[in-house]
Amino acid sequence: MVQTQKMRDRLRNFWLRLSDGMAVQQLWSQLHGEARSSYRLYAKDRDLNRIEDDVSSRKPLRELRGLFWAMVSKLSPARRVLFVLALVLAFFPGFELGEGHARFKMDDFAFLSAVILVGLLALELADRVTLKRDLEIAKEIQTWLMPTKPPVVPGVEMAFATRPANTVAGDYYDAFVRPSGDGSMLLLAVADVAGKSVPAALLMATLQASLRTLADVVSDPLELVQRWNRYCCDQNVGGQRFTTAFLAELNPQTRELTYVNAGHNWPVLRRASGDLQRLKTGGIPLGLMRNAAFDCGQITLAAGDVLLVFTDGLVEAENHKEEEYGEGRMLHTLNSYSGANASEVLRGLMSSADQFVGTAAQHDDITCLVLRTTPT
Repeated sequence: MVQTQKMRDRLRNFWLRLSDGMAVQQLWSQLHGEARSSYRLYAKDRDLNRIEDDVSSRKPLRELRGLFWAMVSKLSPARRVLFVLALVLAFFPGFELGEGHARFKMDDFAFLSAVILVGLLALELADRVTLKRDLEIAKEIQTWLMPTKPPVVPGVEMAFATRPANTVAGDYYDAFVRPSGDGSMLLLAVADVAGKSVPAALLMATLQASLRTLADVVSDPLELVQRWNRYCCDQNVGGQRFTTAFLAELNPQTRELTYVNAGHNWPVLRRASGDLQRLKTGGIPLGLMRNAAFDCGQITLAAGDVLLVFTDGLVEAENHKEEEYGEGRMLHTLNSYSGANASEVLRGLMSSADQFVGTAAQHDDITCLVLRTTPT
């Protein structure tokens, strides 16, 4: 009886260690999401490998062959050979050698195939662990570049959050006070670099550094965006890394907000009265045209007004049915937090998106910045 209980405890501890304490339904949902993401990756590469997109390519064998080569192409040449060898050995009928009593017999090569596959798995895991370690360092550096808490400005509440789709993100947000002839001004910026992961994150870091540098020498928000755009064009080698951005400057004394929307999702200004306004004035995304023209918008905030600036990862977040969270749900959530402070509004938005998405894999970076004016 005691031995049976010990065995049960060992099995339970083994399962908890193996599953990281997750329930079976959670494990299945995670596996389902990862399988969908992997299929999208391999299916995309299958198309890039020029598999004919006609009726015949939809046959199961053609689809499987395309996915197989898309998957195998991710391995190094040496590992591809081992992988294919392992598959062949798994179905090899075996052999028998020798004469008389000196005979060597192997019924099949399934065991050898399994050993090769486990060896390949170990090599791939070693690569992944090394890459993961490097990405974690990059993530830590990236967090240094963006503020962890908002600046203290009389009459203003702020909250922001970012959630990368991968370890590092291409979204950027910033908020800092800079001196001006009219006193201290609050500068806000939210940007979204085209693409995800490391390439977008590297460009995001250069954008952050350039904005901080330009903000020290350029006082006019419109000129600031124009010079920021020229910098983005210089960095956009090949013309594939444009950036949508929303830049605004708030005068805390007069509550006048001057902004430029460079191809970004229209921020939402919810008035204390409940009216909604979208901040559209600006121009095209940064990095596309060196001499692009931009316009400046101006608006005066009142006590209790809430400004929401977000990236498209929020409204385009998908659940398992591939339905988008959408602006309708976002605006409904924003309205439901009337009178709440900035932190409560932010938590409500992120929680609403999380509940809608469920356990579906996140496919784009999500960033939100919430600003609320209060009586001074």
